[in-house]
Amino acid sequence: MKLVVFGGGGFIGSAICDKLLNDGHELKVFERPGIPAYRQFNANEKVEWVSGDFGNNDDLVSAVEGMDAVVHLVSTTLPKSSNDDPIYDVQSNIVPSLHMLNAMVKANVKRIVFISSGGTVYGDPQYVPIDEKHPTEPVVSYGITKLAIEKYLHMYGKLHGLKTVTLRVANPYGERQRVETAQGAVGVFIHHALNDIPIEIWGDGSVQRDYIHVSDVASAFAKAVTYEGTEEVFNISSGKGTSLNDLIHMIENVLGQKLNVTYKPGRAFDIAVNVLNSDLAQRELGWQPVVSMAEGLERATKWVQQSYVKSNH
Repeated sequence: MKLVVFGGGGFIGSAICDKLLNDGHELKVFERPGIPAYRQFNANEKVEWVSGDFGNNDDLVSAVEGMDAVVHLVSTTLPKSSNDDPIYDVQSNIVPSLHMLNAMVKANVKRIVFISSGGTVYGDPQYVPIDEKHPTEPVVSYGITKLAIEKYLHMYGKLHGLKTVTLRVANPYGERQRVETAQGAVGVFIHHALNDIPIEIWGDGSVQRDYIHVSDVASAFAKAVTYEGTEEVFNISSGKGTSLNDLIHMIENVLGQKLNVTYKPGRAFDIAVNVLNSDLAQRELGWQPVVSMAEGLERATKWVQQSYVKSNH
């Protein structure tokens, strides 16, 4: 298939692109100007690297032209800062996503896979693990905009016959996770540990998250682009809760050293437990997570050691 991957150069996007290339797809990777390709591509890999503005309608129109499917991974905000400016969140995420859907309809591109947020769309859990039927009551703007885009995908599916799949991804971690943009606890904790920077934990460290290795996320997207069933929304998760304190202990095991941790008062928007049920994805997509937390942390640590520590000395 010919696929355009919006946001394909980032942490999650690059893992997805590698998997799609491995599966033999032809890719157009759409990234912001000035973002270089994340690696050298081999001669037999069909990749076109396109620079453009996600907020520019003409760029979107030319990006989807001639494609079989769209993979939408762009988000201009982060969960923890999205509440600072909800208007920007809406203008820079929902509006361009609608322009993209209109461009798809015009170009007769019938399939889209969208990354949503398993960590934020549900809000405070009424039960765990959280399945796709759980109420959606996001408490951060990031989750609200993700949910709105999900709803528009459903609407465009009904109106224009688009095949839409939304993957509500838990907390991804792994190789190429950028610590300078605060992309998740795992990357930040490992980076701090290796550079002897104190790790700050908000609250008592009992907050539980569902961490999933980025290669497992990538394999879910590879399944979703060819999915022919009728379900539209899937949780993509490990199904296991790991507290921040557990995470600290696991990283200590990998590194063979004690970490320097300081505890700060908890934050209002931090949900105590977020663990997702991914049975539907396992049943419908034939997908399942294969990388254990122990193996994933080993891989992530090795990557940080090779890329960051080297660049700092």
